Amino acid sequence: MRRLRIVTVSLALLAAAACSGQRPQEGAGAPPGGSPPASGASPVAGGRLVYALSADTAGFNPVTDSFGSQGYSMATTIIEPLVAVDAQGRWKPYLAESVTPNANADEWTITVREGVSFSNGEKLDGEVVRANLEAQKASPLTSAVFAPVGSFELAGPMTVKVKLRGPWVAFPYYLASQVGMVVPKASLADPEGAGRRPVGTGPFLFKEYQPGNRMVVTKNPAYWRKGLPYLDEIEFRILPDSQTRAQTLEAGGVDAMATTRDDDITKFGALGGAYTVHRASGMAVPEYVFILNTAVAPLDDLRVRRALVHALDRQAFSATLRAGLTEVADGPWSKDSPWYAPGGDYPAHDPARAAALIKEVEAEKGPVAITLHTTPDPNSLQGVELAQDMWRKAGVDVTVKQADQADMVTSAVTGRFNAMLSVSFSAQDPDGEYIWLHQNYARPVGEISINTSRIKDLELSAALDSGRSNPQPEVRKQAYATVQKRLRELVPYIFVDHLSTGAVIARAGVRGIGEHTLPDGSPGLPLTGQPTPHHPFGSVWLSRS
Repeated sequence: MRRLRIVTVSLALLAAAACSGQRPQEGAGAPPGGSPPASGASPVAGGRLVYALSADTAGFNPVTDSFGSQGYSMATTIIEPLVAVDAQGRWKPYLAESVTPNANADEWTITVREGVSFSNGEKLDGEVVRANLEAQKASPLTSAVFAPVGSFELAGPMTVKVKLRGPWVAFPYYLASQVGMVVPKASLADPEGAGRRPVGTGPFLFKEYQPGNRMVVTKNPAYWRKGLPYLDEIEFRILPDSQTRAQTLEAGGVDAMATTRDDDITKFGALGGAYTVHRASGMAVPEYVFILNTAVAPLDDLRVRRALVHALDRQAFSATLRAGLTEVADGPWSKDSPWYAPGGDYPAHDPARAAALIKEVEAEKGPVAITLHTTPDPNSLQGVELAQDMWRKAGVDVTVKQADQADMVTSAVTGRFNAMLSVSFSAQDPDGEYIWLHQNYARPVGEISINTSRIKDLELSAALDSGRSNPQPEVRKQAYATVQKRLRELVPYIFVDHLSTGAVIARAGVRGIGEHTLPDGSPGLPLTGQPTPHHPFGSVWLSRS
């Protein structure tokens, strides 16, 4: 049970562990300070921002506490990663000055940026980075991410060599996530304290934390990126109820909020210049899916899985639950992604074909019945009830089972389920989905399996291996086209729509959201995360006009 609890909190981390791009491109050595926002307006220093989040975090220690979107929003004001992602989806060094592969991409050299210190006075150097990476590899929370790593070796005062067990061209993108966030050695020595009073190199300093209520951070006057941050203070206020969050924003009780509600997007977007609405796009957008357990009856029968897809009207989900704001999905990546591959293999909405397949299975094996797992929140229940109605019309007996998130994850990793509602596939680089889909991570029912659909397919796994090990963009693109083809044919997941309703909504005076720059001067990726997006706060400022 202890291991299950560890897996429960780690899966959210693993889902967001990879960050984007094509072939690695290093910065040109531009000054590490801030740049004017894309709007052209001049930033104003000072002020206090109140920012509403939908949930608290388990803690602020990147080695021991799983960060969801809300955790990233709070923790990254203080703790920074070795790598970041630019607006084009390419990785760029951040606390690292450079990250360089050898010819085979089975060894990477991390050169640490000079002149950076933690807020407790410790210097950032190669030994601190090596110790952080070793701690992540040893942590039950994050060890699966670094399974391909053989060793981390100190090669100089500011240099760490990462020796891999095989080529891994996407490795640097993982360093833009929680596993690449760096804390001082004092935090590594005191994990519990680090989880409650975080210390880092970031633009803000920890001031106050009241679990379930709020977190407050203040400006770091010694921040290494000169000119940043603009704000004096940020209060993150925890408001779980989405309607309360929206009402508080409208009443002026908060300055900005994160949301996933289509009602919020349409309402505040219609209020003209009073508010700004920032929506995630591209690879940052997760998919609304049903996970199908291919290792248990009746979903071990491909005919049943295909029948469920044929019976599902994906367009009705978008129209009914998302006000038509989303696009239907036929795989893990949307059409605006560079990795998307079109194909006619995904079963089309065809209720008659669905019913015929179910009758065929019934004639051989008897009635077809499944249990559909979901969390009890209203939005999730609406989705599963819509699916339940469509599947029942095809002849499938569907029982809905409600459980909290922790129990849902336990059921998923142990295989004690038939079908399960999920929001998945928001990794910026396709390699981020490797552990969810590769047959090496599929274990028998009853054992812990990160590949929760338990799909085992040689062609799919070979394509994932090719995408991981080949540096050539065209080879990778073809590999992930094969991944999409096999997912459409085998149906371990039912892809419903691309959940592009994740948004940050702010009052007009809040500027700079999604307009941050990286140390080399290039624009950073505006919004990331699932299902609620997050963004850096160093370049956010308040207009006084």
